[in-house]
Amino acid sequence: MTVRRPAVLLTLAAIVLLGVTVVAVVKARQPEPAGAVTPEPATAEAAPVAALPAVSSPAVGPLFAEGGHFCTASVVHSERGDVLLTAAHCIHNGEGGGYLTGLTFAPGYHDGIAPFGYWTVSDELVAPGWSASSDPDLDVGFATAHQAGTTKSLESLVGANLLATGTAFEQPITLTGYPDDSEVPAVCQNTTTKQDTFQLRVDCAGFPTGTSGGPWVTEQNPQTRLGTVIGVIGGFEFGGADADTSYSSYFDTDVLALYRQTTART
Repeated sequence: MTVRRPAVLLTLAAIVLLGVTVVAVVKARQPEPAGAVTPEPATAEAAPVAALPAVSSPAVGPLFAEGGHFCTASVVHSERGDVLLTAAHCIHNGEGGGYLTGLTFAPGYHDGIAPFGYWTVSDELVAPGWSASSDPDLDVGFATAHQAGTTKSLESLVGANLLATGTAFEQPITLTGYPDDSEVPAVCQNTTTKQDTFQLRVDCAGFPTGTSGGPWVTEQNPQTRLGTVIGVIGGFEFGGADADTSYSSYFDTDVLALYRQTTART
């Protein structure tokens, strides 16, 4: 069996939605329905998705290092419009390791084409529990994306998913990820289930190495292909020991705190 931990880690020792909200919970590390709502103003316009392949979301793309892609990330809404969401193990080696450097992000990537260009990944942030002990319940990370010479924000070009925490364990989602050996994303729709207290599970075939960090999106708009993200491939077994079942750390107040730290730095 091969877990979805990207091989590059070993070699590197590396919308249009109005009135959008970030959903918060009020009890730390309690997987209960959302108890509070924090409003966030919408800043992005709809991305030109018509030019993309039918399966692609403009806000999702692969992470590249040393010339090849190895993980998946997505844009989440923020005031500055530059925040990325992925798995912690895609940007930090966990216990005994550090943050990866030299990463780039290509939203909407397909067939060797980066329709919105390549964006430099910086300001990576993971939870202390991940950096100290590779806690699978905290396999979530954020970063920011910048492109030299570009005056517009990433979100204004491709849109963004909303971030939700404290949601139900069972929800229909669209799962997207870029396999290492594919130039187009794998996409699947199914309903999530509870793996354990702080882990989600979904059965979707065709999500091998490279799909780590792929977003679990609810209520995806068929026109913009954007929605609300409640998980990313990661967590238990670094996302899964086979290509047919994926896992995610449960998004609770630890994830919300990471998001707020990231947006405070941008």
